[in-house]
Amino acid sequence: MLHPATSRGEIDGQNGEMDTDAVQLFAALLTVVTWIGTVVVVAARALRGRVALARSVHEAVSETSLWLAWIVPTGAMVGSLYMSEVANYVPCTLCWYQRIPMYSLAVILLVAAIRRDLSVRWYALPLAVIGFVISVYHYFVEWFPQIETNVCSLTLPCSNVWFREFGFISLPLMAASAFTFVVAVLITTSTIDSHPTTGDPS
Repeated sequence: MLHPATSRGEIDGQNGEMDTDAVQLFAALLTVVTWIGTVVVVAARALRGRVALARSVHEAVSETSLWLAWIVPTGAMVGSLYMSEVANYVPCTLCWYQRIPMYSLAVILLVAAIRRDLSVRWYALPLAVIGFVISVYHYFVEWFPQIETNVCSLTLPCSNVWFREFGFISLPLMAASAFTFVVAVLITTSTIDSHPTTGDPS
């Protein structure tokens, strides 16, 4: 039963805010997992010749490298759409500049994973690096608004911070982490069959 002083709209608004808070926390935790994954991928590559476990991890990652590289930007794409379309966090200009390579990676890497085409590196890595640079710049703008250029509008400045989980994880840092993971996976994993599957066993 509703409290006499509480309307249904107020309760719905509170529930929506709680849902958004939960999504933000979940996204921040996934960002931490992405950092761990990046470290594991790089360490396995570096130690594969000396540590048996590292070699096993490196081989496992190599076999699934394109799928691993695809799932992170796809998750970031879904998360960004939730933030703008459900949570109503209006994306600024730099946010859109990050979405362009992120969304492109989600499509390109899916096709490459299906075709087992590791030559996608030549197309995916530049996108990931460009997205990373923009994300890092945006993250610094959030902390130091004075370095913001005329890229964003006065009504929606790039220094606007919608949230900071754990005191420092914001949307640009999440994006930068996703781009970093893609770069790490595509650069450090061993070469797999770089030719598209054609169905011809020869």
